[in-house]
Amino acid sequence: MAKSASAELKEITAGNLKPVYFLHGNESYYPAAITKKIIEVAIPEHEKGFNEFILFGKDLNIGAVLNNARRFPMMAERQLVVIKDADLIQDIGQKEAQGMLEAYVKDPLPSTILVMLFNKSMDERKAFVKAFGEKGVLLNSKKLYDNQVPDFISQICREKGYKISPKAAQLLFEHTGNNLESIVKEIEKMAINLGDNAEINGEVIEKYVGISKDYNVFELQKALVQKDFGKCFQIVNYFGANPKDHPIQPVILILYNFFSKVLLVHGARGKNDINLASLLKVNPYFLKDYTAAAQKYSSGKLLLIIHTLREIDKNSKGIQGGTKVESDLYKELIYSILQ
Repeated sequence: MAKSASAELKEITAGNLKPVYFLHGNESYYPAAITKKIIEVAIPEHEKGFNEFILFGKDLNIGAVLNNARRFPMMAERQLVVIKDADLIQDIGQKEAQGMLEAYVKDPLPSTILVMLFNKSMDERKAFVKAFGEKGVLLNSKKLYDNQVPDFISQICREKGYKISPKAAQLLFEHTGNNLESIVKEIEKMAINLGDNAEINGEVIEKYVGISKDYNVFELQKALVQKDFGKCFQIVNYFGANPKDHPIQPVILILYNFFSKVLLVHGARGKNDINLASLLKVNPYFLKDYTAAAQKYSSGKLLLIIHTLREIDKNSKGIQGGTKVESDLYKELIYSILQ
């Protein structure tokens, strides 16, 4: 069974390197992180000048890749050949070239580590791609679903020696979306300013990332659950005054996902908390928000809210015409939900 990306990183960090790596997918963080770690540990610093080669696909054909891979290291145990932008190799789509690459991968030179880093998902049904999985590492890094991102944030924080509260993880997710590279950069930025074993909470997020712990989409969501008119309009007025930092479309997406899951709660009567959290694909810590909302909003009202969110999303994108600014759309949204 193929290892996870995080498990591969641990293997590489421990010095357990494979002769060939095929790194691809529509999420760039893990392929880039694995490549970076291989470059860091594979070749000692004093040998890099002679035995480390970082090449780019657009400048190469498969023949050139293999010539580099078959070269013996100079006065060293091994060499490293990294091909970045491998999807741009001139003949990578040609059957003959693929056959040549497959033949090498099935019998790789033991003294060479060949890393091929692609900028997109490749077809793993191809024989030459499968060969990498048999002789080395074949990793397809896929975009995380939104509900998986807070767990990723918690995992990265643990690896760096920090605790992070579920609320803080949600705040960071709101700010970055599911861009894993941006998430890690923000965590590293906070780490520079924190001591060892510190806890990342709402105050830390507000101070170092620049997200208000009081005026964010999750506080808006909480105010909507409580049907707190004053707090809701306080938050959306703040959003409307800062549209660059709080564009409406990501807010609509988060609220749409929230209320859609609240609707699921109505159809899941009798399930215990563990099963309900699994059904909704949420951290059990936040389950009370969904069950509380289900008590406040009937299934009929939830269907109207979901319809309203779709309509305002269209308006925000200009699909249905009109000249409303985001601040007006925010107010219309709150009126529609709370009326």
